[in-house]
Amino acid sequence: VQQLSEILMELFQRARLEKPGQVDPRAAEFTLSLLAAMYDRSGTGYIKTRSAAAALIALSGDTLLAKYRAFFQFYSVPDGKVAMITRSSLRSLLTDLNQIPAIVGESCTLSCVEIATHSCFHEVLNSAIVEEKFLSWLRSEPAVLLWLPTCYRLSATEMVSHQARCR
Repeated sequence: VQQLSEILMELFQRARLEKPGQVDPRAAEFTLSLLAAMYDRSGTGYIKTRSAAAALIALSGDTLLAKYRAFFQFYSVPDGKVAMITRSSLRSLLTDLNQIPAIVGESCTLSCVEIATHSCFHEVLNSAIVEEKFLSWLRSEPAVLLWLPTCYRLSATEMVSHQARCR
């Protein structure tokens, strides 16, 4: 948690320099508090790096495709010259991401994670899948992660401006 706090402070300091007046001075503190509530409920002082990274990626303002690629990068395992994501690492990713809606009381059960994992590996004979299969599955908007593209669409429309007038 201490290392994560330092990283977040540096991250938000850079963001404040790039976008003066647009980043709350307590952003690092708030973000750390959110991450601790999601991934360190018992107060051990330890949060898995991969879990924190998944949450920060999911909550970032990047495109869905960039987020999906980053998820693959953090959760994949090398298999020769190719990186692949296993059933186990997919379960970890989905469990970590499920903590985000859970913080506001909207989590799904462990069976949702298993159903989603099964759907991703449907008709797959290998123990792991390549990035394209993973991305294709995510683009199909599995129910367990439906909140992610929905939040992305909502945030993307916040900046839309139309020149139409209503009466």
